[in-house]
Parts: sequence; C-alpha cells; structure tokens
Amino acid sequence: MSGLLAVEEAQAGLLALRGPLGSENIAFSESLGRHLADDVIARRDQPAAPLSAMDGYAIRYDDLPGPWTVIGESAAGAAPDRSVGPGEAMRIFTGALLPPGADTVIVQEDVARKGDELALTRDGPGARGRHVRTRAADFAAGDRLLAAGTRLTPGAIAAAAMSGAGQLAVGRRPRVAIVTTGDELVQPGRALAPGQIPESNGVMLAAMLAGEIAAPTLPHHIPDDRAKIASALKELARRHDVIVTVGGASVGDHDHVRGALEDAGGRLDFWKIAMKPGKPLIAGTLGDAILLGLPGNPSSAFVTATLFLLPLVRHLAGAGTPLPPVHRAPLAAPLGEGGTRRDYLRARLENGRLTPMIGQESGRTLPLASANALLIRDIGAPPRDAGDMADYIVIA
Repeated sequence: MSGLLAVEEAQAGLLALRGPLGSENIAFSESLGRHLADDVIARRDQPAAPLSAMDGYAIRYDDLPGPWTVIGESAAGAAPDRSVGPGEAMRIFTGALLPPGADTVIVQEDVARKGDELALTRDGPGARGRHVRTRAADFAAGDRLLAAGTRLTPGAIAAAAMSGAGQLAVGRRPRVAIVTTGDELVQPGRALAPGQIPESNGVMLAAMLAGEIAAPTLPHHIPDDRAKIASALKELARRHDVIVTVGGASVGDHDHVRGALEDAGGRLDFWKIAMKPGKPLIAGTLGDAILLGLPGNPSSAFVTATLFLLPLVRHLAGAGTPLPPVHRAPLAAPLGEGGTRRDYLRARLENGRLTPMIGQESGRTLPLASANALLIRDIGAPPRDAGDMADYIVIA
C-alpha cells in the first residue's frame, strides 16, 4: 500500500498546519474543560499559617497528659486573640488558625470538659504536631501548580483558585464548521425517497465536539456539486478555524471535496492514510482555516474524527497532550492477523477485557452505539489468543 501515510505521520502533519489560536482571560466559573495558556504559579502559601485539621483543642505537646484550662476558642476565618501558655488549651475547629504557643491538636473525642477544665480520657494525639496542617503543606508561593496546556478539571480549577489568582489565561475556543455532502442524505426524521438515507454523521460529529472545547456551528449540508462545495468552503473559511467535511473524500465521480478545495484557492497537504477504516482522509488549508475531509461511512467518520478532528481541536485550543492516550488490556477472544493498514476495531471493554464488536464494516452505525473502545491492530500483526495484551483507545 505504497503512498499511504502512517497514522502518526498524518497526525503530526495535521497539527503542524497551525499553532494554538492564542489566549483569553476568563473567570473560574467558565473555565471547566479549557486548556491553560500559561502556567499557574502560586501567589501564596497554602495554608498561609498552621491550621487545625480536626475539631478539638489546641495544646502544647509538652503539657501532655494534662489537665488543661480552656482559655478561649479559635474558629475558621478569625485570628486567635491570645497565645496558649503552659497548662492551657484553646477550643479549636477544623480549618481554624492554630494559636501561638500551641503545636498540637487533641481531637474532641479524646477529652472530657467540665467548665473550663479539660482532661484526657484516651491515648491522645501520640506525636507533636498531630492534627495540624503546617504552613505551605499543600504548596508554597512560587510553586508551579499547573503547567500550560493542562485541561482544567474541577480539581485543577480548585487548585488554581487557591493559588491566589483571580482569573485564568486559557486557549481560545476553535470555531468549527461541519459540512456534510451527499445527494442521498436527508435530515433525520424526514420522509425518505428510494435511495435516500438519514444524515447521521453531522449530528454525530456535533455530539463529539460538544465534549470538547470547540464552538461548532450547526451542520451544513451541501449537494454533490463541486462548484457549490467550493463556494461554501470559501465562505466558511472566513469565519472558522476548522472546516470538517464528511463524505466526498474518495475517488468516485461524486467525490468533490479535493477538487472543491483547489477551486476555492486552498492547498491540499495530504490525502490517504494507512488505516482501516478511514483511508481516504483529506487535510489541507484554505486561508487561515484548516480543512479536514473525513470519509462518509459512519464508522470511518467516527474513527477519523477520534484520531484527527478531536486532537486538532484540542491542539488549537492549547492542549499540552492533544492525542488520545493509548491503553492496554487483555483480549477476551482470539484476534486474527493484521493486514496492510492499521485496524481500529470497534470494541467493548468489559471487566478489563477487550472484545471486538460484531460487524466491523465501515457503513454500520449500530456497533458504534455500544462500543467504548477502539482496539488497535497494527499492520502485519500476528494472530493473538484470548488473554494476550492489545492496545486500545477509550471512546466512551
């Protein structure tokens, strides 16, 4: 199969067509899923002073085993009004500042209090500094908490907020236009004439992009007309960072995407990948926009979107690691040898084992409904038995 690009070569070539789109400052409430444009550097120690990790009493460890006189209390959000001296204790609550003089907290379950008198009833803390969160135990001012390119999860957002920052610099959301082609396609739910089928790829891609930091437009449908496709591409390129077409990427008489890209003044960067499904994939540029032409068969469109469209969107949005991670798991059944293109088999990962779905033809949609992994079979791979390890990508 000479002339076909390896998947990794094609992915690298696609991402090299354009760098990340730049950054914008946003509020924490809008940052979920976005990718950091700059490192988050701590502006403060956390905690900024020793805090209690439990409800109890702050004491001097050297005063054990007591008894103590309770001299006041320390609550979260307020500074203690006095120090703890020999034989003294201060009522303290979780998250409250440890009063000067104290170095340990006894949990309230280990003591009995009568008025201002406090007595130990159990073993006590056991070590100096017990139940105390020391200054900068979480992080110190100047620490790099999150690297540029990090995808902001709820936990990462919490760390960024605790750093002392008031807002975040994140990568801009790519604007993506979805274009479907094919005279046989009809919008879902409409009556079908003989030879027509519902258009499923546009809504599928829109759903895939909904889980990414992208700003997709509603799918555009264009008939199999080279001039109309070229006109639409030219117009969409003015307002979008990515144009993803579905269908019309192969060599048939009604496959017009490559020709339309040329007619619109664009440039073809590469075409045809050594993969199955998804061989007739197109990548090129039109002005500042990247055109990614996916095959029209549903499984081909899904697989190529997983391996190329989603990584491209993440890359433009500033992701540090835009490509899908590859995992390993044992096979639940034997797997035949690999062919002349790398296979991405729709599979089900259950109980830690991989099973290829029945019906791997690229025109099938039903296996996509229950698949949660793409099982990878490399070019010329030997047959494998159940229990042998295999690579896979998570898709759901």
